[in-house]
Amino acid sequence: MTLAVLLWTAITLLGLAAAGGLVMAGIRLSAGHNPPAWLAMAHGLLAAAGLTLLLFGAFTVGLPRFALWAVVLLVIASLGGLLLNLGYQEKRQLLPKPILYVHALIAVAGFVLLVIAALG
Repeated sequence: MTLAVLLWTAITLLGLAAAGGLVMAGIRLSAGHNPPAWLAMAHGLLAAAGLTLLLFGAFTVGLPRFALWAVVLLVIASLGGLLLNLGYQEKRQLLPKPILYVHALIAVAGFVLLVIAALG
């Protein structure tokens, strides 16, 4: 597997996770209730798969600097997602909007850095 294939595969997985995240955010913000658990699980699984692939690349073949920064941001975003899931969704409490916004902002920043690294 080449570095380019690794990066674009991770981008695809994270892009699918982001699409699910947008749907979940739309449900939370417009409907006023939490998204379904299956959607949260699919979102987390896709994001975790992309992040795991990036971590594998970082420890085996090495990643460009922007991709390494993307990994750092995505790890931080994943901790926010874990907090949202285990701290609120699992307890059937309404997801707090500020944490949702910060989680999304950090994840998008990491995704953009990853795309820049893949294009550069």
